[in-house]
Amino acid sequence: MSRRQFLQAAALAPLAPYTPSGQHAILIGDSIFDNGRYTGSGPAVIVQVRERLSPGWKASLLAVDGATTESVVSQLERLPKDASHLVLSAGGNDALMKQSILDAPVKSSADTFMLLSKAVQEFEANYRKLIRACLEKEIPLMICTIYNGNFPDPGYQRRVSAALAVFNDAILRTATEFRLKALELRHICYKPEDYANSIETSSAGGEKIATAIVRELSALSARNPGAIIIGR
Repeated sequence: MSRRQFLQAAALAPLAPYTPSGQHAILIGDSIFDNGRYTGSGPAVIVQVRERLSPGWKASLLAVDGATTESVVSQLERLPKDASHLVLSAGGNDALMKQSILDAPVKSSADTFMLLSKAVQEFEANYRKLIRACLEKEIPLMICTIYNGNFPDPGYQRRVSAALAVFNDAILRTATEFRLKALELRHICYKPEDYANSIETSSAGGEKIATAIVRELSALSARNPGAIIIGR
């Protein structure tokens, strides 16, 4: 083979995947990530994420069960210096604190909408403040919507889903404004077996979330050759 033929063949050969070292994904937020106490003998989300990361990558959990959009900000104070990616799940507990709206005695549906509007307005202000705090770290950020849960009463489940749609609208509008990738957890955890109870994910649901996280980080890495994650 001539030198010219060799160079042509080399140019056409597929490039080997580049896997940088020192990449560190950080999970912050609430029990969607900090779900270890609800999985029984099964692995938690953080374990399932770590199992799917390629060599040279690691993941840490800063999320805390019960955290709200206001309290998640303090988790950023513990962000390790080598953090390369942030994955945020927050808002479910904010909505949970307003669940009394669903059964509040009102004179008309207009009163219910006003109560819900006020709750979401407060939530969105806190959520945007949290997003800005995350972006100040100047590393890639991915966020999650709030899943609908698995309530045994079909009527209550429908009311919950309708109310959460308004909270999720605030999350998705924020994602659009700041050009953030949003994992739509309503499309990921939608089966009864995805939940350990009405509002917490099982190990099965956590596995689906972990798989989605790694898949989307992989897609992000494909656009940025300096950061590659390969899902199993």
